[in-house]
Amino acid sequence: MITLGALNDITGLRHAFFTRVGGVSTGVYESLNCGYGSGDVEGLVTENRARAMTRLDLKPDRLVTVRQHHSATVVVVDEPWHHDDAPEADALVTARPGIALGILTADCAPVLLADGKARVIGAAHAGWRGALSGVIEATVQRMIEMGAKRDRMVAVVGPCIAQRSYEVGPEFRARFVADHTTNADFFAPSRRGGHFMFDLTGYVARRVGTGGVPMIQRAPNDTFAEEARFFSHRRATLRGETASGRCLSAIAMPA
Repeated sequence: MITLGALNDITGLRHAFFTRVGGVSTGVYESLNCGYGSGDVEGLVTENRARAMTRLDLKPDRLVTVRQHHSATVVVVDEPWHHDDAPEADALVTARPGIALGILTADCAPVLLADGKARVIGAAHAGWRGALSGVIEATVQRMIEMGAKRDRMVAVVGPCIAQRSYEVGPEFRARFVADHTTNADFFAPSRRGGHFMFDLTGYVARRVGTGGVPMIQRAPNDTFAEEARFFSHRRATLRGETASGRCLSAIAMPA
């Protein structure tokens, strides 16, 4: 698993960006696939999630995830729920100790946030759609409503697809530039005419900053290129595979 210093510096807080290593799943899901909706055997996913929670010194039933659908919807977690009862959302926040907020990704950017003084934490699934529609700002706002302060918040952007691996078409770029002209900063020309390479990590980090969070740290990984460490939806699609696993990112305050 990967941790980042900005969150490690908060006393008692636990977080991790788990890689695909250390689980029991096989085939395209090898090995620490934590996504129930991926098509993997449910029992194997359950075991994988339990192994991840062991690394955070939490019981398996303390992990909470949602049914992600690339939105800006944020839910408040007061008590853990069974995965069958998970609501549709793309971000979670809580002020309850001992609950692990989990995000599942396979190229999208996981974002973990915390205000250590207020003991409020958040986790967001920032694919390009969610980020463009404001999932980061919505998460920050919901944390503020629960007692967090912008100037005390820390945010980390976890492993996701890097710019060198993320080619997009002209209509994709046009959508971002139409939202704000400065978004052109996140597109570099591709070797293929009329196409561009998109900097998802940079864009998500800017949205975090736009949300007023002063401390932002980014993981340097590329989920597409680092096959031994991460699942990648784009890599699977380019190979003609019909499924891929999901990496778990989680954050929790101590009970």
